[in-house]
Amino acid sequence: MGFQSLHEALDTTTPGGRLIFHVFAALAEFIRELIVACTHEGLAAARARGRTGERPTVVNEDLIRAARDMLPDLANSVTTIAKILGVSVGTLFNHIPGLKELRHSRVPRQLEGTSQPTPTAPCGGGRRHEL
Repeated sequence: MGFQSLHEALDTTTPGGRLIFHVFAALAEFIRELIVACTHEGLAAARARGRTGERPTVVNEDLIRAARDMLPDLANSVTTIAKILGVSVGTLFNHIPGLKELRHSRVPRQLEGTSQPTPTAPCGGGRRHEL
């Protein structure tokens, strides 16, 4: 099985065509390795300058504290809190451990890390669901 180009005189069914094909492949591999080496050198130089290449974080202690203060107020949804603070809901979940438990706590002192059982309310049929 061979490759025949209709526009160029490249035919891998002949020895000369296979040679040209291998030369092109070797050049492509060489160029790729040069790109990888230059990329690694550039990353090392940036690291030496103190740049890590990471996305800058929008989260700081004040933002986390503000979110934790708003969480017990059931009038604010997590989505609303995220919009007020200018972050995504996922960011809040990533940076505030136990967000669901904090959401259902009503005493601000519980935000420091003590955990209380999640409050429940009676529903039809005698079943209880989380608030």
